Amino acid sequence: MYRFSVTEPNQRRSVLPFTAEPPQLAGLRRIVRAQLAAWGMSPVVDEAQLAVTELASNVIKHVGEGSAATLVLDGGTDQLRVELHDKSRSEPQWLPADCNEECGRGLHLLVGMAAAWGTIRTATGKAVWCELALPPDKNRRRIERAVAVMETYGRTVDLPAAKLPHRSILHRSVLEESAASLIIDLLHWVVAQGLDPEEILDRAQMHFEADLPTARVSSYPAARAE
Repeated sequence: MYRFSVTEPNQRRSVLPFTAEPPQLAGLRRIVRAQLAAWGMSPVVDEAQLAVTELASNVIKHVGEGSAATLVLDGGTDQLRVELHDKSRSEPQWLPADCNEECGRGLHLLVGMAAAWGTIRTATGKAVWCELALPPDKNRRRIERAVAVMETYGRTVDLPAAKLPHRSILHRSVLEESAASLIIDLLHWVVAQGLDPEEILDRAQMHFEADLPTARVSSYPAARAE
């Protein structure tokens, strides 16, 4: 599966073309988890994975196994939009909630957990979409701002992280180097202003630890080692 992402002001968008086959579902779920973690949207990971599984399964069942499809994730400020594009113009069948047929149950499940959902016609077929509401989260806001700053900084100094696909194995290590480079530049600016860099770092660390629950702070080293 090939994925590419485009980040614009106040919006993150990930586009993933894939072949609609049962073995692909686990890979889709892994990518969704990784992408939402990178966007600071982990609170809706479970719902998003379930929505993607249901939508992709419907493509396999009703459009045909092996058909071409595309998963689109749009990360907004207050919600995540999930779209599943395929080349069929046949819209999902809404069956009664007490129907004994398996067909249609996934749609009821989707409607029950989504803030909104629908179907739109596209130039090549249709897209079934749903929107998942994000709970208020100050730390997620910080991550969103950091993503915007990092990508602007990367383009400014022509860092390779901005050119790598998010799925690339090298992306994480290069992104860490970019973060370190940005911090070094900030420390040079601090010194140029006649300020104490150690005092600034200590203050930042103190606020960082106060913002995050103890369990999440202790999990950061393990997360880096993955």
